Amino acid sequence: MTANPLGVGIIGTGRISDLHALEYLANPGARIVALCDRDTGQAQARARGWGIPDVAVEDDIDRLLARPDVDLVEILLPHHLHLPVALRAMDAGKIISLQKPMCLDLAEADRLVEAAESHDRPVKIFENFIFYPPVLKARELIDAGAIGTPLSIRIKSNPARSATAWDVPASANAWRQERDHAGGGPLVFDDGHHKFALAWHFMGDPEEVHAFIGETEVAGGMRIDAPAMISFRFPGNRIGNLEIVHSPEMELATRYYAQDDRVEITGSAGVIFVNGGHGRLGTTPPVTLYRDGTITQYDVASGWEQSFILSTRHFIDAIRDGRPPVLTARQGRQVLRFALAAEQSAREGRAIRLSA
Repeated sequence: MTANPLGVGIIGTGRISDLHALEYLANPGARIVALCDRDTGQAQARARGWGIPDVAVEDDIDRLLARPDVDLVEILLPHHLHLPVALRAMDAGKIISLQKPMCLDLAEADRLVEAAESHDRPVKIFENFIFYPPVLKARELIDAGAIGTPLSIRIKSNPARSATAWDVPASANAWRQERDHAGGGPLVFDDGHHKFALAWHFMGDPEEVHAFIGETEVAGGMRIDAPAMISFRFPGNRIGNLEIVHSPEMELATRYYAQDDRVEITGSAGVIFVNGGHGRLGTTPPVTLYRDGTITQYDVASGWEQSFILSTRHFIDAIRDGRPPVLTARQGRQVLRFALAAEQSAREGRAIRLSA
């Protein structure tokens, strides 16, 4: 990579683009040069809010991809558009950061992996939770042997209500109700990607997945895939689960989605608790370690925006240093396979054995 900053084009300027833009705006190794959205008014409003009012705004993806000043594209589109737009971006010779989940199914994912691995520029499947500072601290402690061998992971995803949550446009929720656009439910398949990525990050690839996925109608007539319980079995007699519960009368603190996330990792010698993600329940410490009868609390940065900042920073550094991104397309496929197995298990009422 040259000393010149990467020219970044953001395709899709919905609510989540505010978080994706943060590190590109602050990092000297990159600068946002173009935005693309069918709603150019929305894109222009984002540009003003980000302090770059004169940035180029396009309403056509191919025009953005044709721009010679765009080196890297951040693709933030509904799931059914991920594969076709990523393939077009590869044909245009761009570096790619593709929003999760990478595709609708494994057949699409296989096409994307094949294309990405023959592409001469980096392709990243964007995942931020594994860069969340409390998760990074938990991984540091585990790698140092703080809990011995990890034996199980329990993940709790808890949508609730919050007076301080950001406003999510109705259009952003509407397409997530359409299976041919979303690929699966908004909590198990879409947001669940973060949770499956955490399980994969700490425990590796599962051997077996079993799921119950319910359905609940919430405000505005939207239906969510909760309550849900997804259990996993990993090699080496290790286990895990993801529990999703909607608590409509519970207030929590957040500046983002009205949701709390909690993780418990039990090892042969201790337990690590990660408290919070999108939001927080009270003032619990971000990371707690139990070992040898002693509780140790770690006060690390716990703003959810930090996970986006650090994920993007890692990518910029990886491009500069010639290292692979996290997640690669192949790693993204492994997380997608995890999510799809949960959906299949719930449909068919049986455990799903996963092959390599």
